[in-house]
This record gives sequence, structure tokens and C-alpha cells, in this order.
Amino acid sequence: MAARHAPERSGSRPKIAFIKRGHFSGTNCRTREELERNFPEFDLEEIDLGLDLLKQHPAIMLLNWLWVFALYGWAILRHRRPVSPCFYYTPFIFHQIRRLLLAHLAGREPEFAFTISTQSLFDAHLPGLPHFIYTDHTHLANLRSPTFHRAFLATEKWLALERSVYQHATRVFVMGENTRLSLIEQYACDPHRIRCVYAGSHIDTSLVPLDNAAFRNRTILFVGIDWERKGGPELLAAFHRVLARLPDARLRIVGAAPAITHPQIEVLGRVPIDRVKQLLTQSTLLCLPSRFEPFGIAVLEAFAVEIPAVVTRIGALEHLVTDGETGRVVPPGDIPALADALTDLLSDPEKSQRFGQNGHRFAREHCTWEAVGKKLRAEIVPLLAGQNQDAEKQLGLQSEIPTSPAPRQ
Repeated sequence: MAARHAPERSGSRPKIAFIKRGHFSGTNCRTREELERNFPEFDLEEIDLGLDLLKQHPAIMLLNWLWVFALYGWAILRHRRPVSPCFYYTPFIFHQIRRLLLAHLAGREPEFAFTISTQSLFDAHLPGLPHFIYTDHTHLANLRSPTFHRAFLATEKWLALERSVYQHATRVFVMGENTRLSLIEQYACDPHRIRCVYAGSHIDTSLVPLDNAAFRNRTILFVGIDWERKGGPELLAAFHRVLARLPDARLRIVGAAPAITHPQIEVLGRVPIDRVKQLLTQSTLLCLPSRFEPFGIAVLEAFAVEIPAVVTRIGALEHLVTDGETGRVVPPGDIPALADALTDLLSDPEKSQRFGQNGHRFAREHCTWEAVGKKLRAEIVPLLAGQNQDAEKQLGLQSEIPTSPAPRQ
């Protein structure tokens, strides 16, 4: 795509069009903060495809549900496919979002320096402007999960539209190495146009004293709302094996609320984010034995407080956790291996502490929102300005983050 190097000025500062859908598990809020912090020479305009566009057109939403059941009704009924995720997997809604977005910004292209969108369920590029995507997943990456059923795969027409999203992007920023590899191997994207910038934790990452009796309290923490997808049933089965070896082991479940009654298991359900940090500091390790996992921010939250993680070799998890250094990595669905990994760390406090410290160093160096923001700027600024000094002066850009003015609040 031919990128215009300098936006036309009309007396006001150029803008970033930040185009997103919903909260994206807190990622959209943090991405916006980093864009404002790292690009203070631009104003930022946020466009929520749901609140600003789709919810203003209920007829489109109703028609799309008809398309959902026409395309995926059989899979929904026969394989108990969740209904709500299918909403964005119809060519109809893809084209409608594209039409509504272009109408919403019609004639305003000169106001913007570039556009950036999170996720890849829609095409948010504007003709003539550099466009960037920040995502944690591709649809075809689902095929790399051993538990993914092909009946849940989107239609070929929708997959072709997804490919066009990446083709229209100047750069695609991804949260994990697994997504980078998917774009290269499954979508034939140019590797030079893809950058892994990771993501950050959603909890306060300042270190606090641990309250887990020097890793001797043998407490496992599970954090995840989707009990099935996050591997909760496998963890429960593995935990019973752990109890046979370590009768004083405990399991705490946060986010999900399965109907479990056991003296060594505490089901807490949804709790405030500050409470999550407190629970992490009271645990020996985090366990996230997911069946499918695009990224796994809970791992970074564990590393933030210096506790190790036991995860499955799936999605980004196997790239975030180094087996034998920052935690343990086991095959998905392998309950005996999961039980062995949990027992290994619960019975060796010194190893757990060492792995937790290693994880903290990794997260501090690579996986903070501050680091993400700096990486975005380091990639985007040269692409906007090129290597031409005149263009750089015209944009008012610098290679480093300006010290003033301060980011808008």
C-alpha cells in the first residue's frame, strides 16, 4: 500500500485514528494509553466499532444474526459451538463494518497521520494512510490447537477477507511468536512486515513482598473465566493426583466458578484486579493448562510478582514460559504430565523461587506496556517519515519520545 508520508495540515495537530472493538480484555485501554504516551505530537481519536457504529444500526445486527445461523447453524447445534463468537465471522458483517467506518470518516482522511486497529476481525485501513494492526491471534492459528474442531472454522470467503486485512496493513504487530509464525506460514505474509512486540500485564507490576511462606504453602492459583477453554477440568483431575502425593496442597480458582466442593479447593469466581495480585502473592505458582490460548496475560501477571507458571504447549504459552527456567510446559490434555509438573514445583520451594525470579526478569525486559509503546513508536515513526529528513521535519517527528508536551490525560 502506498503510504502518504505527511498528513495535510489545517491548523490543528494531526491525529491517530485508533479503531477498536470493545475492551479486548483490557488491551484496548492499555494500547490507547501507550499511544498517547509515546506519540504526544499527535491527537488521538478513538472509534469503537460496536458503540460508535454497529449499535447505531440494529437492523444490520439483526440481519447478521440471520447470516450467522445460515453459515454456522449446523456447527452450533451439532457441535455445541458458542454462538456469540460467530457474530464477526460472516462476510456480511465484515463488509458492513467496512462501509460504516468509511462513511464515518468520509472526507476526514487529511486529519490523520495514520490508523491503528486492534484485532483482525475487520478492515480498518483508510486509503492513502499508513495502517497498523496490533493483534494476539489469527483465525487459522486455531488449527494448531489439538482440541479445535474444523466445524468451527470460518468460511473460505471470510478467511479471504481476513487475509486482505493483513495485506492492507503497513505493519502487523503481534503479541506472541505463535501469531507471527501463523501469519508467515498460514497467510503467506511478508516476515519483514510483522513484528512481535508482546503485551503487558494488567496488574500493578511493582514488586511487593510475597505472602506464600517462602514458596512452601503449596498453593496453586488458576486465573481464567472460561473454565473449559483454559483447561480447568484437566487441572482438577491433575490436582487430585497431586493430593495423593502432597496432601496439604491447595487449589484456588479465580475468574471461573465451577461447581466444586472440596476442602482443599477454593472457588472465588470473579474478583477485582487488585485482588488477583494479592492472590498471586499468596501462591506458589500459577497454572494455566489451556486447551487453546492466543496469548495468556495471566502468565505475565504471575511473573510480575515473581512466581512461576505451569502451562500447556499451546499458542503463545510455550513462548512465554521456558520449561525448566521460568516454569514448566506440558503437552495439552496430558493429565499425568501436568500432575508431575505441579508436584515438581510444589515440592521444591527453592526451584519455584528461582523460576519465579527468572520469569520476572523476562517479563520486565520484554513484556510491559511501556515496552510495547516504545516498540510501536520505534517501528511506526520511521515508516511515517521514511529516511527523508525533510519529511521528518514536516511531520515534526523525532527518533526518541519528545519530553514535551506531556501526554493528554
